[in-house]
Amino acid sequence: MIEALEHLRPHQDELRRRLIRCCLVLVVTSTVAYLFKDQVTAWCMRPLYAAYPQLGKLVYTNLPEAFLSYLKLSLLVGLVVAFPFLLFQMWLFVSPGLLDREKRTVRTIVLWASLLFAAGGLFAFFVALPRMLHYFMAYASPTLQPMLKIGLYLTFTIRMLLAFGIAFQIPFLMVMATRTGLLRADHFRSKRVAFYLAIVVLAFLLTAGELTATILLAVPLFGLYEAGIVAGRIFGTKGPASDGPPAS
Repeated sequence: MIEALEHLRPHQDELRRRLIRCCLVLVVTSTVAYLFKDQVTAWCMRPLYAAYPQLGKLVYTNLPEAFLSYLKLSLLVGLVVAFPFLLFQMWLFVSPGLLDREKRTVRTIVLWASLLFAAGGLFAFFVALPRMLHYFMAYASPTLQPMLKIGLYLTFTIRMLLAFGIAFQIPFLMVMATRTGLLRADHFRSKRVAFYLAIVVLAFLLTAGELTATILLAVPLFGLYEAGIVAGRIFGTKGPASDGPPAS
C-alpha cells in the first residue's frame, strides 16, 4: 500500500503543478479582462443597440449587481482567452502515458471540440443573438419603454454563447459514440425522429422557452445532426455495438 502511494506521488505533484499554473493564468487573464470591462461590455451590447438604437442606457437596481455582472463577464472572457493554455497543460499531463495512436486521437478530439465550440459561439453572437434581440425589442412602443438591467442582459448573452457552443458539439459526440462502439453506425439514422424531438426539447430548455430562440437554435442543430450522421459514416469505425449476434 505504501509503495503504491509512493508510486502515485510524482503524478499527484505533477497534477498539482499543472492546476496551479492553470489557476494563475486564469486569474491573470480574468484580471486583464476586468481592466477592459467597459470595452468588453460595449462589444457585448453592440447587437442590442443595433436591434434597438433608441435604447439609452442599461440600469442596475441593487448595489452589487453591476460589479457581479462585470465579474462574471471577466471570468468568462478570461476562461476563453486561457483555454488554449489550459488544454496545453492538460496535454502535457496526460501525453507521457499515451501511445502514439492515442496521442493523435486526443489531439483530434481537442482540435474539433475547440473549433466546434468557437463556431457555436460565433454563430450565436453574429446570427442568432441579433435576430432574437430584434424580436424581443419589437415589443417596444411609445407606451412600452424597455429598461434593461445590465446583469440580466449580460447573463442572457453569456448563456446564449455557451448554449450554442455546447450544442455545436453534437456531430463530434456522434462520431465518438460510433468510433468507440457505444452505438451502432446506423443508430442515428434509424432514430432520427426521436433525436429530432429531443433536439427541440433541448433547444426549448436552453433558450428558456422563447419560441423564436428555440427555432433559431433547433434549425442549425438539425443540420449538425445530419452532418454528424455523415461524419459518423465517414470517420466512424465498427465497434462492439455494431456487431451482429454471436454465431451459434
